[in-house]
Amino acid sequence: MHIAIAGNIGSGKTTLTKMLARHYGYKPVFEPADNNPYLSSFYEDMRRWSFNLQIYFLHTRFKQLIDIRKSNSNIVQDRTLYEDAYIFAPNLHAMGLLNTRDFENYIQMFELLSSFIQPPDLMIYLRGDVPSLIRQIQKRGRDYENAIRLDYLTSLNQRYESWIEEYNRSKLLIVDIEELNFAENPEDLGMVINKIDAEFNSLFN
Repeated sequence: MHIAIAGNIGSGKTTLTKMLARHYGYKPVFEPADNNPYLSSFYEDMRRWSFNLQIYFLHTRFKQLIDIRKSNSNIVQDRTLYEDAYIFAPNLHAMGLLNTRDFENYIQMFELLSSFIQPPDLMIYLRGDVPSLIRQIQKRGRDYENAIRLDYLTSLNQRYESWIEEYNRSKLLIVDIEELNFAENPEDLGMVINKIDAEFNSLFN
C-alpha cells in the first residue's frame, strides 16, 4: 500500500506522515528538505535558483518512487512528484521566475520519468487557507522559510486547488486543516484515520 500526502507549504504533510506511519506500521518517506543544497538559495533568489531546485526535486522524488517499488513495503510518502510538475514549476514559470526554455525542458523530463512510475494507491490532500499556512510556517521556525513571499504562497494554493479538482490518478481523500487539527487533537486524527480506513475498504471491495 502506498499513501501519498500532498499539500502546500505548512499544511502539515510531515506531521501527518509521521502519525499515519506510526498508526499503520508503515514506512515513512520524507521530503529531503533538510539536505537540499538549493532550498535556502532559492528562497533568497528565486529567479537564479528555480531551475536547479526543480531538477533536484525531480530526480530525488523519482529515486524515492523507484526505491518504494523495490522495497515492496507499505509506505506513507510526504509530498509527490506530481506537485512539482503541476504546481511548483508552472507557478515559477507564470511568475517569471523560471524561463520558458527551462520550464519546457523540465516538463519534458517529468513526462519521461513519470511514464516509468505508478501513482499512489491513495492520495491525501491537505487543504488550508493562506493565513493557516503562514501560522504553521512561523511555528516551525525554519530559517530558510522566513523569506517565502506571500504572493508565492497564495499562487501555490490556487494551483493546488485547480490540480486537485482534476486529479484522477488514484483514490483521493481531502482533509481540511481548518476543520480537523490532527496535529493537536487526537479525536481529529481519529476522524482522519477513519476516512482513510473507509478508502482502504473501497480499494479492496
